[in-house]
Amino acid sequence: MMLFFSPIFLILLIYFLAAVMPAIMLVNYANNQPSLHHQPRGVMMHLLWSGVIAALIAMVLEWIMQYAVSGFRINTWQLYLFVGLIEEGAKLYILKKETWNSPYFETRYDGILYAVFVSLGFAAFENIKYVYAYGLDVAVSRALLAIPAHMAFAVLMGMFYGRARGAAYHNHFTASVYGVLCYIVPVALHCAYDSTASIETMPFILIVIVIYFIIFKLMKREAVSDRFV
Repeated sequence: MMLFFSPIFLILLIYFLAAVMPAIMLVNYANNQPSLHHQPRGVMMHLLWSGVIAALIAMVLEWIMQYAVSGFRINTWQLYLFVGLIEEGAKLYILKKETWNSPYFETRYDGILYAVFVSLGFAAFENIKYVYAYGLDVAVSRALLAIPAHMAFAVLMGMFYGRARGAAYHNHFTASVYGVLCYIVPVALHCAYDSTASIETMPFILIVIVIYFIIFKLMKREAVSDRFV
């Protein structure tokens, strides 16, 4: 019992809460939008844990990528591209594996919701790793920037993913186009985010604020105009 009141345990708990609370707040925000119907809690919790699996897959693939390119001259932009391709690819793989044939996948907004939960499970795990490695100093910046960034990538992925699922019933070509877009668009935004992070702090923050404003407006619009697939 004394373990739970020890200074070490309390410090670890503070670090853990600082790492995961931003993701919890954002999944609640996404889940409370006025879409046509709400998902079972068990399904959504499973997707959060699936996001952790996606993070582990991405971690392994990034290690392999770093080893594979270690003998080549890779510029910063190419590195950002590789990271975006791997991380968004891992999320999309898990997203499709877990939800494409789900009986609960009934509306377009479900695609966004599923992608957000997988992405924020990914982001929460990644954040735990950063906070425990670098301390609470990074918790605030990641809460305001990195965690919502993963949500932004997910909203775009989910928007096209939901449309691909709907089009799959009647137009395979359209479904394929949306299927490609639900990968390359978040990859492009991911690369843009990583690239702008390397410039001066204030321009980066202003760019990120604009991106988030657009993404949150887009999420609300998609929820309000939700339709069955």
